[in-house]
Amino acid sequence: MPPIRDVSTELVPTEAGDARLTWHHRDRAPHGVLLLGHGAGGGIEAPDLQAIATGVDAVAVVLVEQPWRVAGKRLAPAPKTLDAGWLPVVAHVRAQVGDSVPLFVGGRSAGARVACRTGAPTGAAGVVALAFPLHPPGKPERSRADELLQTALPTLVVQGARDPFGTPPEFPPLPRRTHRLVGLDAGNHAFAVRKTEPDAVPDVVRAVADWLQRQIR
Repeated sequence: MPPIRDVSTELVPTEAGDARLTWHHRDRAPHGVLLLGHGAGGGIEAPDLQAIATGVDAVAVVLVEQPWRVAGKRLAPAPKTLDAGWLPVVAHVRAQVGDSVPLFVGGRSAGARVACRTGAPTGAAGVVALAFPLHPPGKPERSRADELLQTALPTLVVQGARDPFGTPPEFPPLPRRTHRLVGLDAGNHAFAVRKTEPDAVPDVVRAVADWLQRQIR
């Protein structure tokens, strides 16, 4: 018999349209909540997001579909609109769980950038940045490092070894007191690996789970 999955969904209105929240193990919310957004080229079906939602057992995990995805659009809007579609979601979850619950924000790629830009103003306890797009492919001079460096929060970065948006060695020195960079031995921007390499997604889940445990204990 397959395991029973504790999953529920709800819509949250924002000025950019309705966002869709998919809660995993909502009963764990008193211990903490991790909100994860998707990238500009995909949704919450990304393997790493799904694996974290089902594999992290210390907190409730909420996968957040931005309004543009809920509306069926193919292209992500500008960063300002992405932020506008995210902030009400964090406020909604905060109102549900209360001020005493540690609330972590994050996402993959563009979702990681949103979390970095908005984490501190929302009162988040920390940021999880998966496959942070440090620069456009082939254009290292167009660095987005400032978004990462200025989170002013405990921040975890998990990066694939072959990510064209920025490999682990390309990252600038990060603040030791707040930031942790986990560079994987394999994986591209989607954490996909070559046939000769072991699956990288379990390492992503382990890194996130371990970091969360350190933050909430």
